[in-house]
Amino acid sequence: MSREDSLKHVGDRKFDLIVIGGGINGAGIARDASMRGLRVLMLDKGDLASGTTQWATRLIHGGLRYLEHYEVPLVRESLRDRETLLRIAPHLVKPLRFAVPVYEHSSRGPGMIRLGMIGYDVLSYDKSVPNHKMFSRDQALREYPGLNPDGLKAVATYSDCQVEYAERVAVENAMSAAQNGAEVITYAEVKRLLFEDGGSRVCGVEFEDVLDGGEGATGTTYTARAAVTVNVAGPWVDEVLGGAGTGNGQSGGSGDSDPGMIGGTKGSHIIVDPFPGAPKNAVYVEARADGRPYFIVPWNERYLIGTTDRRYHGDLDHVEADQDEIDYLLDETNFVIPEANLTRDSVLFTYSGVRPLPAAPQGDEGSVSRSHIVYDHAKSKSAAGGGIKVSGGPKADGLLSIVGGKLTTYRNLGRQTTDVVFKKLGVKSYPKSATERVPLPGGQAPDLDALEDEFRVNSGLPDVLARRLVKVYGARAYEVLAEAGDDEKLKKSLTPDTPSVENALMGCEVLYAFRHEMAEKLADVLLRRTMVAYGPHVALDVDEAAAQVAVDHLGWSENRAEREVAEFREWIKRYTPKDYREREGAGAANSAG
Repeated sequence: MSREDSLKHVGDRKFDLIVIGGGINGAGIARDASMRGLRVLMLDKGDLASGTTQWATRLIHGGLRYLEHYEVPLVRESLRDRETLLRIAPHLVKPLRFAVPVYEHSSRGPGMIRLGMIGYDVLSYDKSVPNHKMFSRDQALREYPGLNPDGLKAVATYSDCQVEYAERVAVENAMSAAQNGAEVITYAEVKRLLFEDGGSRVCGVEFEDVLDGGEGATGTTYTARAAVTVNVAGPWVDEVLGGAGTGNGQSGGSGDSDPGMIGGTKGSHIIVDPFPGAPKNAVYVEARADGRPYFIVPWNERYLIGTTDRRYHGDLDHVEADQDEIDYLLDETNFVIPEANLTRDSVLFTYSGVRPLPAAPQGDEGSVSRSHIVYDHAKSKSAAGGGIKVSGGPKADGLLSIVGGKLTTYRNLGRQTTDVVFKKLGVKSYPKSATERVPLPGGQAPDLDALEDEFRVNSGLPDVLARRLVKVYGARAYEVLAEAGDDEKLKKSLTPDTPSVENALMGCEVLYAFRHEMAEKLADVLLRRTMVAYGPHVALDVDEAAAQVAVDHLGWSENRAEREVAEFREWIKRYTPKDYREREGAGAANSAG
């Protein structure tokens, strides 16, 4: 059904499960539940993956440093799910080698690092990636000549994985959920939970259509009912619960003495071009300033450096990297790779987000558990997941909240949550999860390398465009190209300069995003479908051309196209892109002149 039809009939349908939140965890739950036969409605107040998911460090990893906090079950779970993602999403998840330099100032010496690496290898006994290696100082400098030699004692290397486009993992989970019968409605903001049985049971939600469809936001309110509602809104979990009591005599929010369920920490990243001394692999290094580990990662033809970890109490809908965070990442990188000489001008753009961690007002941010729980509000305790202790929200049956959760372990969280839902429904015998063995839509190719070779020959596209479609869409590359039909213009790059894989947007991709991947706005297309907003110019060089495709082929008015471009550009300012900074600097110079 179209979005309009879904909204029209949502109140008439009886759902087993309402999922509040369309990030990686919400989409994973929706996919798992719908594949097992449950009637699912997933709602998000924004676009799919428009929250924490798009602000991750883009790693699929076991969490080597979690061993330090004795979270061995979490590490094992993560390593197992890492292998699963390599199988079901081979176009998006790829092995990546990491180097861990050990300096005299490091809190752990080579012996302790080696011990941790051995433990990591043991816990990943079913892995498809190589074991760790240890290098002496001299060996390390031959392998990684850009590293600072002063005080270097050794380097350990190990393997994990990277997901360059985490957003697409969430999108493909949502697509799979929809293919299995789930209703997915974005730009649908849950305003309150609905209660029955004297307020002792949650029976659904009331939500508002907040989509600006070109003629102004409708503001229409709808109700949807289900036996179970799962609140997987990430950092916004407490906000959803905060509206729980409207008209029901219930208390959903947190009082002055109650920190709530979520105590998110902020993580910021910077993106830079390749630089002198840049490592061939990722570097996992302990910062001198605070001892916190951070990463220098080859990503999207450039380097991603991050992340910070600070408690955050600001606006969850507008998170930006602070100047001191940027300086911290630059300084630390310049120390470990002296030739880099990175400055603020080296930063192409930044991005920041808030982790949905359990409330922990005291203690070091890095010590807050990265595990997750499926919290049952009827029992005021965890129904599945790790040993996190949280509380909050209404004491009512039919309501679950997800606290914590990692990108790597989203599939296991989805399985656990669906198991709990079946139990809440009173179903004693239910199908097992199939998400471990059924590939995501783009992963349905027996041999991805063979697919790429075949597509490059058969597509008739220039090499850079053919490689791009397989990298982003995997097995669906042919479907994306077919959207162009006989219009050769839709098969050409919209990028004005010489395109590269990460910024070679084609018109057929724009149409595919709107017609088949639930995109509703231009920003959805650029940021979370085609991924061109993570190129060096954050799509500021192609946004107008993409909007024109919608005018020519989707019936957009010129006014709507202008408005969507302006909205995207206003949104992307929080990434502090270099293009904007240079324009502002030029404007200031002209004004002074």
